[in-house]
Amino acid sequence: MTLHLLALAGDGIGPEITRATCDLVRAACDASDVEVSISEAEIGFDALERYGTTIPEDVIARAKAADGVILGPVSHNAYPPISEGGLNPSGVLRKALNLHANIRPARSHPAVATPTGQAVDMVIVRENLEGFYADRNMEHGPAEFMPVPGVALSMRRITEANSRAIAETGYALAMRRTAKRVAVIHKANVLRQSDGLFLDTVRDVAKGFPEIETEEVLIDAAAALFVRDPSRFDVVIATNMYGDILSDLASELAGGLGLAASLNHGTGHAVAQAQHGSAPDLAGQDIANPASLIGSAAMLLDHLGHPAAARLIQAALDAALSRSETRTPDLRGTARTSEMTAAILSHISDGPI
Repeated sequence: MTLHLLALAGDGIGPEITRATCDLVRAACDASDVEVSISEAEIGFDALERYGTTIPEDVIARAKAADGVILGPVSHNAYPPISEGGLNPSGVLRKALNLHANIRPARSHPAVATPTGQAVDMVIVRENLEGFYADRNMEHGPAEFMPVPGVALSMRRITEANSRAIAETGYALAMRRTAKRVAVIHKANVLRQSDGLFLDTVRDVAKGFPEIETEEVLIDAAAALFVRDPSRFDVVIATNMYGDILSDLASELAGGLGLAASLNHGTGHAVAQAQHGSAPDLAGQDIANPASLIGSAAMLLDHLGHPAAARLIQAALDAALSRSETRTPDLRGTARTSEMTAAILSHISDGPI
């Protein structure tokens, strides 16, 4: 059967790195005897100009119908108000496709220097649908408001259902890893009701995984321990905002956001998405690092049941990262986007590494 993917290029460097990623997905699928079809649709500023919204309803419908989505970075902070069509496509898709989990691996590469000189290999398993995110935790309207001038309120939603879903996702992932360790991040000593509910729910899920070593870590202590001893962490389970912050920290410790892959998934849909932003100042210069979205696409293929194609992309990417002449300047290399992409394609053509 044909694998149907939808590519949404986004803004800034999005079109460049999405094009590179799609070329590599096609090559890896061809080498792995997977028939793939990749269609495209407009989001972001291009869609706003053409359709009056940054993510048209037709695109959401096409995303639901696809087997998976490759989502380029978007400049949502620069969009006009929601009332003028400035929706965040990432948040919209997470809510519309019920993508409860955001899986963010942070894995250093031997040839890319890390800030502390320490190797990093952890996965942040981030809840994706609630928490302190005003655009996705209410049925109608935002969860942030100003009742009187000078007073702003933000509501945080934590549910047992979503806490259980992310915990089950994290523990299932930990079972597939060598270390089999889980760190549960919380602030239940202060947020006793909301983080308390999350923590109690994760504890209940943990009972079903006696093989997994579990520790509970306060969010502030976790930030310090990430820097001091990242090797202590394997799988990290966190609510939405904690996971967002810690995953950026972990990725920088592993060599930078340019290497940071990310997969959003639920029970029926999945979206590959780079962790970094759209970097409009780099757009059109052929110097953007495509590694994050490429790694995300490999995660998508693996999630969709095509591990051979996923391994081929990841191995080819690792091979290209090993040489300064085939990695981009942000990774202390000399390659342009097109040259790095060509090098990865060459490794895929050579077969398994």
